[in-house]
Amino acid sequence: MESKKFKDIRAKLNKTQKEIAQLLGVSTKAIHSYEQDWRKIPHHVERQLLFLLSRTILNIDTPSEKCWDIQNCPEKKLKKCPAWEFNSGDLCWFINGTNCNGEAHDSWEDKMKECRACKVFNRFFEAEKGI
Repeated sequence: MESKKFKDIRAKLNKTQKEIAQLLGVSTKAIHSYEQDWRKIPHHVERQLLFLLSRTILNIDTPSEKCWDIQNCPEKKLKKCPAWEFNSGDLCWFINGTNCNGEAHDSWEDKMKECRACKVFNRFFEAEKGI
C-alpha cells in the first residue's frame, strides 16, 4: 500500500494519527513515518486498516452474496478455502490462505495483487476506487 492511500483511508475513517495508531497497535511515530513514506507499511497494518475501512462502508450495493457464489467456486475448491471454512465470504480478501487462483499465495503482496484485480474485492470497495 502506498503512503498516500494509507493517509486517504485514515482521513476517510476520520481518525488522527494518534487514534489510528491505537487502533492498529503501532506508535504514532510509525503512522507519521508511513504517511511520509519513510517506512514501508507492514502487511499486518495494511490488513487491519482495510478491515477497519470495510466495516465503515455503508453502501447498499455492497454484495450480500458470498465470494464463492460470485466466483462460482466448485465444491472441491471450497473445501480448501479458509473464507468458506469460516463463513467469511465478504472478507475473503482479509483471510490469509484463500486460494482463488487454485493455490495459496506466497506473500501478502501476491495475495493483494490478485485481490485488487478481483471482482469481489472491487465490488466491496467500489466506493473507494484505487485502494
